[in-house]
Formats: sequence, C-alpha cells, structure tokens
Amino acid sequence: MDLFEANRRATLEQAAPISARMRPRNLTEIAGHEDVIGVGTLLRQSIERDQLISLVLWGPPGSGKTTIARLIANETRAHFVAISAVSSGVAELRSIVRDAADRLGMHSQPTVLFIDEIHRFNKAQQDAILPHVEEGTVILIGATTENPSFEVNAPLLSRSRVVVLGALGDNDIETIVTRALTDDDRGLGNRRLQLSEEARALLVNLANGDARFALNTLEFAAAGLDVGGTIDAERVLQAAQRRAATYDKSGEAHYDAISALHKTLRGSDPDAALYWLARMLERGDDPLYVVRRLVRFATEDVGLADPHALPLAIAAQQAVHFLGMPEGALALAELSVYLALAPKSNAIYRAYSAASGDVASTRNDPVPIHLRNAPTRLMKDLGYGRGYQYAHDFEDGIVAQQNVPDNLRGATYYEPTERGFEAELGNRMQRIRHAYASPSSGPAATREGQSE
Repeated sequence: MDLFEANRRATLEQAAPISARMRPRNLTEIAGHEDVIGVGTLLRQSIERDQLISLVLWGPPGSGKTTIARLIANETRAHFVAISAVSSGVAELRSIVRDAADRLGMHSQPTVLFIDEIHRFNKAQQDAILPHVEEGTVILIGATTENPSFEVNAPLLSRSRVVVLGALGDNDIETIVTRALTDDDRGLGNRRLQLSEEARALLVNLANGDARFALNTLEFAAAGLDVGGTIDAERVLQAAQRRAATYDKSGEAHYDAISALHKTLRGSDPDAALYWLARMLERGDDPLYVVRRLVRFATEDVGLADPHALPLAIAAQQAVHFLGMPEGALALAELSVYLALAPKSNAIYRAYSAASGDVASTRNDPVPIHLRNAPTRLMKDLGYGRGYQYAHDFEDGIVAQQNVPDNLRGATYYEPTERGFEAELGNRMQRIRHAYASPSSGPAATREGQSE
C-alpha cells in the first residue's frame, strides 16, 4: 500500500461515525456474547482453528452482527466480501462467486461472503447462492434482525448454523461507551471529556442494548464541547431524542409483543397487559390491529364467563375508529384491564373446535327432516317439518327432540366452566340435558312445518 492510499484510508476512518471507528479489532475486544463467541465456545474454536462454516447471525440492531462477521474473516485466512441484500442482485452474486472460485483454486484462499439483511433476499437470490454454499465455494455469513426460520429458505438454512445474538447488556454498553471516551486514536479520548453519572445511566438506558445507538448518541452529545467539558444528562437527552428502536411493527418483535399481551390477559395480569399494550401502541402498531386481537380474546379466552366482554370489546373498536390516536389508547387500556380481570373460559373455543372437527371428520348427513323449513307445498308433501315440536309449547321451553343427524346423536360440544356467568349456564345445561335424557310427553300435537 503506497503512502497516498494509506493517507486516504486514514482520512476515511476519521470521517466515519464513531460507531464504525470503534468496531472491535479482535475477538477479545468484543463486549458481550460470551456464550456465543467467548473463549472455549464452539464458534470461537472453529475460528481459531480456521475451520469456518456458514452462519446466520440473528440479533437486534446494534448487537454486533457485522462486527463479528468481519472479525471472523480477519482472524482467519479468508477473503472478506460484504454486500447488502437491499442493493445487490443475482448478477453481483454470480460475479462474487466466480472470483471466489478463482481465489480458492489459485491461492487456496476461502471467501467469506457477508450478506447484511439477508432476510431481504428473495427466493431467486437465495437459490442462486445455495449451490455455491453447498460446494464450499463461499462461506456464507448472513445477518438478519428477523427470525431466519421464516425469512431464509430451508435448504440454505440447513447448510448454515444459526447463531442467536441477544441485545447487549447494560454493562456491555457501559464498557463500550467508556472505551469510546478514553480511546485517543479512534474515540474521543484526546478531548478528555467527562460523562456525568446521570448522563451515563441515561445513555445506557436509552440504548436498549444497541451499541451503535449508544456510540452515535455519545458523539452527537459531545459535539461543540470544549476539551475537558462535561456531557450531562440534558445533552444526552437532546442528542438521543428517543429511545433506541428495538421494535419493528412488521417483524417478529411485533408478533412477540401481541403474544405477550394475549398471554398476560389470559393470566389475569392487568399491569403487564397495560405495559405490552403501551409498548405496541407507542411503537406505532396499528390500534385497529390491536383491538381486533382483543375482540378475539374476548371470545376465545373470556367467552360466556363474562358476556359483557365481547360488547365492550366492540365498543372499544368503535371508540378507536371514531377517536383515532392517541385518544383511542384509553379505550384500549380500559378494555385490556377489563379483559385481564374478567373470569376466563375457553369453553366456547373448545366447543366450536370440536363441532368443526366433526364437520371435517364425519359424514355430513342431511338435516333431519323435522328440522327443515317447508315454505312450499311440495316440501310439505315431502314431509319437511313433520314431527317438529315447538319448544314454546313445552314446560320451561325445553323439548327433547333430535337436533343433529343420526351419526352424531348424543354428541356434546359445549361444556361450561364454573367461572363467572358460565356457572349459571352450567346449571342450565344440567337441567336441559336431564330433560333430554328423560323426555316428557309434552303437548299432544306438534307444529308441522313451523316456520323458523
């Protein structure tokens, strides 16, 4: 490398944001992820022995996916090529593979192909790289913030090891921030800046485990300060503006959050339900999507244990539609607390599942003739409605007649719980089933062809 090129690279490095300048230079500088790439782990051993395998690094933003991929190549004799799934196509992939094949054949040097945001590759792009990963022409390292089991083709996934990177812990973020403040060459060390304890705690808290966010916020907060100046909490707050986003309303975090909301409602925890509701709404989830899920909960997990749950859920939907946000959030909060505290029953859910299962698995015989309507003379002549017994003519309005086809005679689906209003429904069910088991003679005449 000539002097001009060295100077050019040095200038580019200094112009880069601090999050890029402070990338770890070796494996020992990595903060966190001891369980994944720490000393003695399988991944660390494979790197140290230069026995690389294809990987998919799955983790939230700022967890170090790109850094780890670069270090894997640096710590081995591999050539490193980085592309973004957003801007690269099949033609570029084929060119990279040709160069990798030549490099492997002439110099026995493997190529690490790093694909950032691999979940954005379509099926054709993933299929294009698959045979070359299988043959070992390239060692694939993909990075994704989305669950690879949903976003990466199964054949490609089966030829890779998925490495799960959690968000960095607060201690890891604090270590990274301290390094940046004290590093004279790559960080802010030559400015001898001070970071107040309150500012440090705030910065770590707002970062949400995102090292990139923490470093770039620190750099912005330091802008304009004299040598030896102090970064206080107010400067950190102004520089950050908001908490680091760990939530994608179209990604897995969205589905994790709605699952948490549903399950905390089911567990009758109103405080947790309010937290997950707020987390979804404040991160931009569609409130109508949320209320649709709450309406579903009212029928699936409360049901007839509290018949008021469904009308209240529909009222909340109307309120959200009418008011919009942020006012509609209070209607959702009211509904969430009500549903959390309501008695729980999945009896309706189980009953419908059993009934639909019989529809799918048994012969769908005709409707019993006495239950059929007879709006025409022909239908009456054919016996439609003949033998039908009108419930209002019987004591308690209960009449023991067969209401399903012969092959389902005696089938029961709804079994109410003893919670809430369903306890009363259970008593009614016992009386009805007793009447069906011991039918009375009832009225002498039946109402043949009685309209629906």
